[in-house]
Amino acid sequence: MVKANFYVLKLKRNFIPLIFIGFTFCLLLFSKSNLSAIKSGLNLWANSVVPSLFPFFVATELLMHTNIVNMLGNLLNSYMKPLFNIRGEGAFAFIMGIISGYPVGAKIAANFRKNSVLTKEECERLLSFTNNSGPLFIIGTVGILMFRSTTIGIMLFITHLLASISVGIIFRFWKANKSSTLEINSNTSYKINNKKVTFSNLGEVLAESITSSISTIFLIGGFVVIFSSVISILKASGTLNILSSLFSPLFHTLNIDISFIAPLFSGFLEITNGINTISSIACKKLSINIIFTAFLLGFGGISVLLQVLSITSKTDLSIKPYLYGKLLHGILAAFYTYIFINVFPFLNFDL
Repeated sequence: MVKANFYVLKLKRNFIPLIFIGFTFCLLLFSKSNLSAIKSGLNLWANSVVPSLFPFFVATELLMHTNIVNMLGNLLNSYMKPLFNIRGEGAFAFIMGIISGYPVGAKIAANFRKNSVLTKEECERLLSFTNNSGPLFIIGTVGILMFRSTTIGIMLFITHLLASISVGIIFRFWKANKSSTLEINSNTSYKINNKKVTFSNLGEVLAESITSSISTIFLIGGFVVIFSSVISILKASGTLNILSSLFSPLFHTLNIDISFIAPLFSGFLEITNGINTISSIACKKLSINIIFTAFLLGFGGISVLLQVLSITSKTDLSIKPYLYGKLLHGILAAFYTYIFINVFPFLNFDL
């Protein structure tokens, strides 16, 4: 019995290294399919992620060197505080998170924490609802390119936004009774730690913003490539087929085509690949495709979760509100999409 407990403890201690060893072995074993997946991941990153996110990263960094955060704080404090229990400065993270897409909202929340713009609790509340998928991706990539419908893209963006706001209102109670000691000195610390942009230092600030943005965009590229490879391994090894077999009784009970199972698991890992496959599934009830897509857009996937974790790990922010918030976001986005489809006849694309 003692020996068995020893082996269990040793297995727990070495679980992550064993996962990495297994991943390396699978890269060699399924090298042919992996090479194709990695090329697709790089192509996806270069042609979709970089053009849509990199300019926003630079713009966000530049805006952080202006007075825009304080201006928004003064302007929107009367709305942000009662709705989300966050001071007005948090509106910058919410607005840029909606406009730019993953993981800009989390990056700004982490920057706010580093520069003491908001308290630890307020930044954690920001994490729960400001890291969202942007309109360029939802309307352009998902709606127009994948579903070939601008209407579907706009509907998904509206329900995504409504779900985000709902999560923010719910998470206003996150650690509501706690107050950080940094609250008193927040604005002072922010002004000291951020170099304000002027004509004389514009080149320097721009160079710093580009360097920081390049680091983030390459980080995202790495995650996209790795998770493209992971999904390829799961397909080649038959793991996705096994999962489909396990969950097929549940999907039959719910009267949902089992061909959605594998793409859902892929989307749970990395949303772009999953949504692309879901949108291509031929189904008379297209509303099922759209509702699953709404959930994945809201949740964001494990790939985005790890991107956020890589950002927040440099601060003392907890990842829990982000994880809980994104799960809730996905559920609410799917629910709102279901309501829209059933309430407005012109949004029902079922045959």
